[in-house]
Amino acid sequence: MLTAQASPTTLRRREPFPATSKQRRLTVNPSTLRPGRQHVIRAVISSGDSKAGVEIADKAVESNGALVSSSRSGGVSVRAVIRIRKKMKEKLFDKIEDQWDSFLNGIGKGISLQLISQEPHLGKSDETFVRGWLPRISDNPYVVEYGADMVVPNDFGQPGAVVVTNFHEKEVFLMEIVVHGFKEPIFFTADTWIHSKKDNPKSRIIFKNQAYLPSETPPGLKNLRQEELHRVRGDGKGERKMHERIYDYDVYNDLGNPDKDEELARPVVGGEERPYPRRCRTGRRPSLTDPDTESRIEKPDPVYVPRDETFEEVKQSTFSAGRLKAVLHNLIPLIVSKLASSDIPFTNFSDIDNLYNDDILLPKEAQNNHLLANLMDQVMNVGDNLLKYEIPAIIRRDRFSWLRDNEFARQTLAGVNPVNIELLKELPISSKLDPEIYGPPESAITRELIARELNGISVEEAMKNKKLFIIDYHDLLLPFIEKMNELPDRKAYASRTVFYFDQGILRPIVIELSLPPTSSSPRNKKIYTHGHGATSSWMWKLAKAHVCSNDAGVHQLVNHWLRTHACTEPYIIATHRQLSTMHPVYKLLHPHMRYTMEINALARQSLINGGGVIEACFSPGKYALEISSAAYESLWRFDREALPADLVHRGMAVEDPTMPGGVKLVIEDYPYAADGLLIWASIQELVESYVEHYYSEPNSISLDVELQAWWNEIKNVGHYGKRNESWWPNLNTQDDLSSILTTMIWTASGQHAAINFGQYPFGGYVPNRPTLMRKLIPQPGDSEYEKFLHNPEYTFLTSLPTQLQATKVMAVQDSLSTHSPDEEYLHQLDQIHRLSSNDPQVHKFFENFSVQLEEIERIINLRNKNVQLTNRTGAGVPPYELLLPTSPPGVTGRGIPNSISI
Repeated sequence: MLTAQASPTTLRRREPFPATSKQRRLTVNPSTLRPGRQHVIRAVISSGDSKAGVEIADKAVESNGALVSSSRSGGVSVRAVIRIRKKMKEKLFDKIEDQWDSFLNGIGKGISLQLISQEPHLGKSDETFVRGWLPRISDNPYVVEYGADMVVPNDFGQPGAVVVTNFHEKEVFLMEIVVHGFKEPIFFTADTWIHSKKDNPKSRIIFKNQAYLPSETPPGLKNLRQEELHRVRGDGKGERKMHERIYDYDVYNDLGNPDKDEELARPVVGGEERPYPRRCRTGRRPSLTDPDTESRIEKPDPVYVPRDETFEEVKQSTFSAGRLKAVLHNLIPLIVSKLASSDIPFTNFSDIDNLYNDDILLPKEAQNNHLLANLMDQVMNVGDNLLKYEIPAIIRRDRFSWLRDNEFARQTLAGVNPVNIELLKELPISSKLDPEIYGPPESAITRELIARELNGISVEEAMKNKKLFIIDYHDLLLPFIEKMNELPDRKAYASRTVFYFDQGILRPIVIELSLPPTSSSPRNKKIYTHGHGATSSWMWKLAKAHVCSNDAGVHQLVNHWLRTHACTEPYIIATHRQLSTMHPVYKLLHPHMRYTMEINALARQSLINGGGVIEACFSPGKYALEISSAAYESLWRFDREALPADLVHRGMAVEDPTMPGGVKLVIEDYPYAADGLLIWASIQELVESYVEHYYSEPNSISLDVELQAWWNEIKNVGHYGKRNESWWPNLNTQDDLSSILTTMIWTASGQHAAINFGQYPFGGYVPNRPTLMRKLIPQPGDSEYEKFLHNPEYTFLTSLPTQLQATKVMAVQDSLSTHSPDEEYLHQLDQIHRLSSNDPQVHKFFENFSVQLEEIERIINLRNKNVQLTNRTGAGVPPYELLLPTSPPGVTGRGIPNSISI
């Protein structure tokens, strides 16, 4: 390993396998290095004779690169070692290109380096061409190392940056540059793609591994710091090219495809009418039929994201395997649906069970189709392992747990969407919607209805003792219900569900399902309770299924996509545009930005786009992003994205400075919140130490021009639709900055992990979390009511998504729940930051953080064995592991990555 402070077990970022090599260190007398001038030394990769010396040219280079005369004799020998990563899977053409690159390197036409002194510029800088580069043998077959002997003037001082120019025809991935020969090795961690000079004549600037506030920047690096920021901002013009590193903003105007079909036209999300966070600008031309809509790029062509935001090979391979699995999972139901008269519904529970056994149920009209049978046999043989669905965790221990009321309620605290339940604070429950349009505001859930379910205690006593809770989707969904129900095979209600907490058990006691008022039914609300008769019990099951369908939609469109993916993208864009890579806040946030922009671009391409998976498989259909926008407008607040603030706002916790996160839970056995607060408190402690370390001087935060520009851009550009809100935190003090950064890191790590990696474990069994319902609940007098009485199971199952819809969403949930082999987890931050910082005190902060996470994992494992915590343990109850910090690759239902990487 090149880094002297790294141990053999240290994580190497963006490297498929550990790599170690011994490097000869050249020493120099420090007394010969004198500050006072900025010098530029150029080294060109070249093999040649191993005895080749260093040519010192009596030339200097001006800031614009022009050569001028100068004279200087003598100097100090130093060695630069660079590490370049090759492709893991090389095609024949790639191998030929590699041989050509080696030849170019050998004749000094490959990659050039310029060492930049951090001392102030007092004259023209010498340019020296260095020969004698030799490829180094590495233990990692995918890493190539080169060593270059260079001579720097005696008064060069400390190098602070390296300027890299790539003369190859293609880009190269630069991992690291280490310069030996000064008092200590100087590390320049890059982990970046270096574009070819033919694509962009400007060179890349790589700063050394030391954090500087803007006011502390060495004089010789100040202009370079500004220049690098200017480059990544771009000019907001033209279409972006795949090799570029331009970070800019745009609205969500690329989801529709009116050029293909007018039915795929979608409104712009992110304007004044439908506010939304900004996404990365691609600059593609407008569509031909709608100038407000950006033209589409369909798979397999990639959507632009800045080059370093794209998936690496291991991640891309994992994601592609997930796509293949999705194709194979959906191919047979798709073939069957095309040959059958319509898509196939589930007609008995065995149909669903067969999804996990590789069996396919054919419709009667297709059973005698030998061509279809043969084709299926071929697909089954080709797709063997990829085709098989694993049994989801929710039914692995108990096939029938999903039917029980207490399991329905348990998942509001320990499921994949545990962030919508809140304390019932007042009765009557009232809507804030316009009564002229949506009818009387009072809910049909009355005190009398609730009182019947409280086992003798009064409603007032239950509310005083914080025993009543609610999940209320009424106001969010009702404005869209009429349009949703006009879509083919979509039927939904606006729902409210009230829960009662007694003797440590939460259970649902009443459900209200509302439709928009009509002239004949101005108060179109239906009430359901669990009942004791056969008919009422099946009605209750259907009502719960409709609630679960709403919950699945809100989870995906609001809590998952909006609150983590979409809201984080402006933080990432602003961080690159306004914070130098030398900035300590940039270094802190960088691990928490990995892959997010790429996965968001892929989501715009095939998940949340018009006709995509979300529209095809979730109740809101084509109105999905409009609902997400409505939630952003009415519900999203940055200050409430902090976990303790969210819990207090929902009435699920009260302030208590003696507890983790400074709050005490109202329901102690609330696994998401209890485990999440441990993670939150640990992140908060780390961030506070980090901020105090770098901002110890009074007013240093308010005087940090990059930091203030960063926060202003997030508020006023990235979240343009919320720019005038008064709740945005100020950014003047250590506490202000610590709170902001803790919220961002929690959102990208713990919050996303909690609501993402349980998607298949909980949603992989369709009856547990149907993503849409195709029928309203039959009512006496309806044509469907008699069929319901005769065969309620058939009514229930044919109300669920069809087989094609179900398998499509299951495949997506499986992919989204999968950890890639190159995942970087929260507990690995200490190793990651060792590669980007040379500050031993900062290393100590992250070491302590990793130790804390080890202890948190131990505590969570103990909680999952505590029989008193019935939301984690019991007969058939799966443990709550979504916030366990560590995980192996695959669908594990655990593990906290540093970033929103899937």
